[in-house]
Amino acid sequence: MFVFHFCTQASSSSCRCISLFSPSTLFAIFAFATCGGYSGQLRVSVDCMEKASSNLSIAIDFAYPFRLHRVSFEAPACEGMRRERLFLTGDYSSSAEFFVTIAVFAFLYSLVATVVYIFFHNKYRENNRGPLIDFVVTVVFSFMWLVSSSAWAKALSDVKLATDPDEVQLLISACKDQTNKCGSVQEPRWSGLNTSVAKQSSLKFKKRNAVNGHRKDWV
Repeated sequence: MFVFHFCTQASSSSCRCISLFSPSTLFAIFAFATCGGYSGQLRVSVDCMEKASSNLSIAIDFAYPFRLHRVSFEAPACEGMRRERLFLTGDYSSSAEFFVTIAVFAFLYSLVATVVYIFFHNKYRENNRGPLIDFVVTVVFSFMWLVSSSAWAKALSDVKLATDPDEVQLLISACKDQTNKCGSVQEPRWSGLNTSVAKQSSLKFKKRNAVNGHRKDWV
């Protein structure tokens, strides 16, 4: 965790340091970078009794915003050369887009707050309106982070299940025939998305402490 500080001389005996990039900013960038830019792939195999009809590497690509019901792939029907077009199940775009949207707005607010703290700090401290607005926005974002990250964590769990190669095989009619053999070739990689959920849990904890302490200089 890196926080850069900008220091100015407040008086002859002291100086004031202001955070340029806080954990909130870094977590927000990380959130919409990992989730908004995600793309994954899984592969399954269908080994038909008639070897000529087999396909041992069926690639299925999917990406943010995880409208899986629109993701199609072709699989052999193991009836001559006939193939069937299938779709994954589920639409998790609302949770994913909500999560990324909150992350973007949190990032933008952090940038605006940084500019205010650096260039308009005296006006910010002139009356209680600036700190009060800052505190209210902090409370709102804390609540929105809690809601969006919780919804995204649930959606991510469902996305993992819907793209599990073993679950995808259940969609293929040829795999229901015991004379054919189906298997998993490659599973999607979830390391980035798993980390994004963990980061948001850490950020929620930090924001809760900030609100409870009525911290006024949140960036």
